Amino acid sequence: MGTVDDYLEELSSADRDAIDRVYALARREAPEAEQGKGYGMPALVYGGKPLLSVMRAKKHIGIYPFSPDAVAAVAGALEGHPSVSVDKGTIRFQPEHPIPDEVLEHLVRARLSQIDGS
Repeated sequence: MGTVDDYLEELSSADRDAIDRVYALARREAPEAEQGKGYGMPALVYGGKPLLSVMRAKKHIGIYPFSPDAVAAVAGALEGHPSVSVDKGTIRFQPEHPIPDEVLEHLVRARLSQIDGS
């Protein structure tokens, strides 16, 4: 897989819009982040470490912040949100039920804090 931009070009418009929205928000929170890879997935990379990847799977869109602690930091805010599931290192959602901006911002800031602190 190539860059984030390459990946976005391959998607349907609904998926592309939903995924690009997450990346755009992450870029606002971390303007220094660059396109790269994390664990073989297109990702934003910050300080040489993967910050966030967002990928379409068969039944959902997954957000991978490469950190169970970052996911845990926002898990409570996602309780009761339609079509969202949270696992140790992943947040899954449907394009028609986007994750609220403030939750995504908190997720990105939690991951940035981890990277800056290490």
